[in-house]
Amino acid sequence: MDSSKIERAVFAGGCFWCMQHPFDELNGVVSTAVGYTGGHKENPTYEDICSGETGHTEAIEIHFNPAQIAYSELLDTFWKNIDPTTPNRQFADVGSQYKTVIFYQDEEQKQIAESSKAEMGRSGIHGKPIVTVIAPASVFYKAEEYHQKYYEKCPARYERYKSGSGRKKYMKKIWGK
Repeated sequence: MDSSKIERAVFAGGCFWCMQHPFDELNGVVSTAVGYTGGHKENPTYEDICSGETGHTEAIEIHFNPAQIAYSELLDTFWKNIDPTTPNRQFADVGSQYKTVIFYQDEEQKQIAESSKAEMGRSGIHGKPIVTVIAPASVFYKAEEYHQKYYEKCPARYERYKSGSGRKKYMKKIWGK
């Protein structure tokens, strides 16, 4: 595989603040950005998304080097940071903008995502059916700058949110971390 080729992955896992940090820690991830995708409004703002009427989800866009990290490894990180059993919500955040989605870039990513989802379902780890959607990627709109790398800009508030939302407790219960 050509090590100079950078690929793209896009995942929606609820609050994008909580999705960026785990991917930024991975070797082979070149860059991440949080934003909005999957909807019908061009150039949406955070306020637009909060209405739940744009069709967009809060998402993370990941650029990665496939010679250093496989797409399947990114999916493993995705699964370990969400509750894939709840439609239109993640923890304390409720609404279609918080549903979990794997946005595939090509047929290969689609097949890997479907296989990964089936494996997660068979594992029984979550005790309920997996409802995460697998959909073709569409335009990704980068969120406002104050949302980017929020965990670095406001670490105390980020940690309070992650704990207060129930995400941290759920991850510890399911994955032991």
